[in-house]
Amino acid sequence: MPAGKPSKKTETLEIRLPPETKAAFMARCQVSRRTASEALRGFIEQELAAPRSAPRRRSLALHALAAAIAGLAVGAVAAPSLARTATSDAAFERLDVNHDGVLSVEEFRAR
Repeated sequence: MPAGKPSKKTETLEIRLPPETKAAFMARCQVSRRTASEALRGFIEQELAAPRSAPRRRSLALHALAAAIAGLAVGAVAAPSLARTATSDAAFERLDVNHDGVLSVEEFRAR
């Protein structure tokens, strides 16, 4: 085959899509003035040219970010309940007459 001449496109690839996905894809192709085959070939060429480890790194970073956000959310919810102020400690001490660290019903009613 002479140099510079592209190879023949003899192979086919069959994929199954929901009808609405196919319709949306075909409409996008029409707007961008290219055939579905051109769009898919471009996608396949990009996938083959991309380094194999790049998606894994991105995925790991996204998982780490999601874990950090989840941790912050849990911390934001739990922190107020874990924080004890001097005011709340003093109020508890006033109510806990026998200083056993537990408020009984009688101690609570006596307030």
